[in-house]
Amino acid sequence: MISVEGFAAALVKNVERVVYGKRAVIERIVVALLCSGHVLLEDVPGVGKTILARALSASLGGKFRRIQCTPDLLPADVLGVSVYNPRTSRFELREGPVMTNVLLVDEINRATPRTQSALLEAMADGQVSLEGRTIPLPRPFILIATENPVEFEGTFPLPEAQKDRFFLSLRMGYPPPEAEEEVMTAQSSIAHPVSLLTAITDPATLVGLQERILSVPVGDDVSDYILALVEETRREPRLSRGASPRASMALYKGCQAMALLQGRKAASAADVRSLAPAVLLKRISVTPEHQLRGCTEENVIEEILLRIVAPSTGTAQASS
Repeated sequence: MISVEGFAAALVKNVERVVYGKRAVIERIVVALLCSGHVLLEDVPGVGKTILARALSASLGGKFRRIQCTPDLLPADVLGVSVYNPRTSRFELREGPVMTNVLLVDEINRATPRTQSALLEAMADGQVSLEGRTIPLPRPFILIATENPVEFEGTFPLPEAQKDRFFLSLRMGYPPPEAEEEVMTAQSSIAHPVSLLTAITDPATLVGLQERILSVPVGDDVSDYILALVEETRREPRLSRGASPRASMALYKGCQAMALLQGRKAASAADVRSLAPAVLLKRISVTPEHQLRGCTEENVIEEILLRIVAPSTGTAQASS
């Protein structure tokens, strides 16, 4: 039986064949995969968000579908539609791209709020409601969305309810010079590099690993630390919106996955601190007043992590 540590190492190695200099981002996405969580990749165009999502999909095996979002995209283009068959005199369901194991939603903020809302049930419950029927999605179901924050024309902001359904929100950043040189010189093949990747696992194996995560023990001190961090976001005066209970659940499950990835038998506060920025980023909002003063969500999260003392043997508490 493959270990979680071995799975993660093989997956990261495979993805790094086409995505250079982004190991930390890839490892965070592996955590989300093991926790059955969805990922939002936000950054400027051209830094490799779509290639990373495609490389992960190719490495995982199973069914893969891609939706290129545009303002004229309709919910039926995502979920599917019933089509009348004159031969049988019956309506037959034509499944949409959401019926897959890995769904890449490219430039999600180009879709209208109506179409974005078509993904909410799939992200939260692993099912869709269509033509009066509730249809379960294949297992595993992972949604990876990309967003270009600098393109304001023809885009629509993601609603808070949707941002809260993403397990992690990550920013790619520009590659370091040595990695960019590899990208620049690795164009010796006419075929796209992602097309050369082969799957290193299958859906059934991934589901088994996801179930194994649930058995990792989390001590009371670590649980209290998670609650202290989330509660602090709700008391922070610079924030108009604190983190929801989904943030607590994501940190709890995420630290279980981190422990197994590093070959440990129990979760630690260090796992929580490592994941907190990506978990909290899109679940909090700085007030307009403090935005004008240059305050960002990243600043607030960093200060909260400094303010709340991580437990060693006891319960987390605010530092004086």
